[in-house]
Amino acid sequence: MSAPEFGADFRARFADLVAWRRDVRRFRPDPVPEEALRESLALACLSPSVGNSQPWRFVRVSNPERRAAVAASFTRCNDAAAASYDDARASAYRSLKLAGLREAPVHLAVFCDEATGAGHGLGRATMPEMLRYSAVTAVHTFWLAARSHGLGVGWVSILCPEEVAAVLDVAPSWRLIAYLCVGYPVEEHADPELVRHGWQERQEAGTMTER
Repeated sequence: MSAPEFGADFRARFADLVAWRRDVRRFRPDPVPEEALRESLALACLSPSVGNSQPWRFVRVSNPERRAAVAASFTRCNDAAAASYDDARASAYRSLKLAGLREAPVHLAVFCDEATGAGHGLGRATMPEMLRYSAVTAVHTFWLAARSHGLGVGWVSILCPEEVAAVLDVAPSWRLIAYLCVGYPVEEHADPELVRHGWQERQEAGTMTER
């Protein structure tokens, strides 16, 4: 079986996909096509994983009470985060929209199963965190795949992982990696929202240190 060839046109389109993969916080209420969601999840499961352990576990959160509990965790954590800044930065922080939990039609919690026997421990005796990093690669692959369907994804990290795990009643060995909001964006921007609203400029891209 010969490897596929990826030409200049494909590379240019891929660069567009990466550049337009934005963290979305403002979603339209339109439902997400099930086929697009399933295809994106299938591609996510092709991501690399240490020892071929495939530790990612996706949980679709549809129950309104559970969604409300996750949103409540966000509110508590967000208030605490705002209080950790001085007055000027706290005011800027509070002006930001940092999650689309109430608007997004689809919520996905992504966990790492830290007790998985898959992979037989290969590659993580010296770096056990590789198991979680493997789950992160699946999140990124899902994000790009969803974007290729015109969907937006928002990664909500202002949450208490233990609270979310308890709300979703998952196995004790599952560690929360990401809580994703998925849906069609209200607006499209090539620049990150935190740049657009003056929180943080992008740093120089493509730098590499020689040793």
